[in-house]
Amino acid sequence: MPPSSIHITDIEAAINHWRERSPSPDGMTLAPEIRALAEVYALMVYWHEDEADEASFPREAMAAWKAWYDTTPDTPCIAICSTSQGDDQCKGCGRSFDEVQHWLAYTAAEKRSVWRRITLEHSAWRFNRYSERAAEGPSAKAPVPEAAVGLPVPPARSRLRQA
Repeated sequence: MPPSSIHITDIEAAINHWRERSPSPDGMTLAPEIRALAEVYALMVYWHEDEADEASFPREAMAAWKAWYDTTPDTPCIAICSTSQGDDQCKGCGRSFDEVQHWLAYTAAEKRSVWRRITLEHSAWRFNRYSERAAEGPSAKAPVPEAAVGLPVPPARSRLRQA
């Protein structure tokens, strides 16, 4: 199971989310969500910490972070799961077999830890071959390579030709 901590880059993203959503009316006043997150962020910077334990988050900061988290994609899945074919790590999304199997039981912080790891590794197909598909979400249809069926794919269906 991934660590149950929140990385400082996620806190920065949440602060920026709230800055955009609730801009300061006078250039000095901060929205309550930004204040709550900024306090955690400042302490992390002061103590030179990259991650904060999910359990140590103040209630208001966790609520603000969770509201930002709810605007992000829940799963890195791009509907090309090689773990179902026996791989220990999915070639499509980069998660391990256990991470795929237990994803729904993970907390938001655990999911973000997995997201961070696969993003830093940058080796899953979601980051290269199928990056367009990943941007569209898991409901997008996979491109059908011509060689896969031995017949030419009509241009309207071939995403590879559109690139």
